[in-house]
Amino acid sequence: MTETYDDIKELDSKPPKGWFLFFIGVIIWGVYYILSFTPGISGWTQTKEIQLQAAKAAEAPKELSKGNPYAGDPKVAAEGAVIFKDNCAVCHGEDLKGGVGPNLTAALKYGETDDVKFETVSKGRPGGMPSFEQQLGKDRIWKVLSYVDSIRQKGAKP
Repeated sequence: MTETYDDIKELDSKPPKGWFLFFIGVIIWGVYYILSFTPGISGWTQTKEIQLQAAKAAEAPKELSKGNPYAGDPKVAAEGAVIFKDNCAVCHGEDLKGGVGPNLTAALKYGETDDVKFETVSKGRPGGMPSFEQQLGKDRIWKVLSYVDSIRQKGAKP
């Protein structure tokens, strides 16, 4: 059916079915979103999520508070040297003086304590240091740190 208004013909055409389905989908998504994330309806708040994460972090054991279990053992330092050359020397250099990565014989950016060094190697640091926890495991990381500490104590002569 067509009608004419002021010499303009209007055609009676239907909108495409895809637009109608899109419109219905947006309405359904909007209702879901409101029901899911309105605190008065669902009870969800970001504060609860943050509190849950803080509680989990507080419950986690602090196993890194111990020092290096291999500190001062020359056999372990020798094993650590092999692991270091295979995994770390690419960035930190065979002599630990740096290259792509920082110089390990100088002052360390994140701290000198064993727990901080372990966390740096295992979890990584922003801006370049990748995580090695999956690749090396805790035991091998401690061995590498034992090697690095032995070199640092000798005055950076590997």
